[in-house]
Amino acid sequence: MLLVVDVGNTQTHFGVYPDHDAEIHQHWRFATVRESTRDELGAALSNLLALRGLELGDIDRSIVSSTVPQLSEEWTEMARRYLEHEMLLVGPTLRTGMPIRTDNPREVGADRLVNSVAAFARFGGGCIVVDFGTAITYDVVSDSGEYLGGIITPGAEISLDALYERAAKLPKVEIAEPRALIGKSTVDAIRSGIAYGFAGQVEGIVRRLRAQLGADTPTIATGGLARAVVPFVREMIDEVDDLLTLTGLRLIWERNAG
Repeated sequence: MLLVVDVGNTQTHFGVYPDHDAEIHQHWRFATVRESTRDELGAALSNLLALRGLELGDIDRSIVSSTVPQLSEEWTEMARRYLEHEMLLVGPTLRTGMPIRTDNPREVGADRLVNSVAAFARFGGGCIVVDFGTAITYDVVSDSGEYLGGIITPGAEISLDALYERAAKLPKVEIAEPRALIGKSTVDAIRSGIAYGFAGQVEGIVRRLRAQLGADTPTIATGGLARAVVPFVREMIDEVDDLLTLTGLRLIWERNAG
């Protein structure tokens, strides 16, 4: 089985693919803890696999993308110790099949590139990827499959944390669907601001991107907070795919196999 791991600043999302199968078998999310050791990661992986009747020995290949540098080494060392093979790490030396047309290709986040690979495979042409994570990223792929660059904005959780820390009278609020546009309480008002505020941001940025790229450019959303915001976005998101990054990791592994 193939293990695919996406290490984000807030969450780690990983899953397993059976042999010769493009459909994911199982996938999980847990909070990213920057201080996690290779042994803790191995124990967490073993326990989650066991819940589905799987074992570490069932995994004979693996790949990881990480936005947390210190965890990149821990995951690859975990694979050496517990999976007994070399885990591929998405980076400059790995073949992605996607040329990067930016000023400094090495600074492009691994997750952004992986998402773009999966989105281009999905649409077969130019597209936009919106990833709702710690940051909200907008990535653009050309009709010929080139990574052109993108846009980065603070995410919903960062904004909520800043609001709580800088505004003494405002409570810390969990992200949830607002009951109405006009909040009848402070909590409702904040939730409405997050949902409709970020929806407005997405609408405005995607509209501008489509004005440059073409009005019919398909747009796909992913990330842990996508489903909290996308329902409030008017006709700007064509698809939501929670597994987009994991799909991209599988595709990149296949391009480097052997």
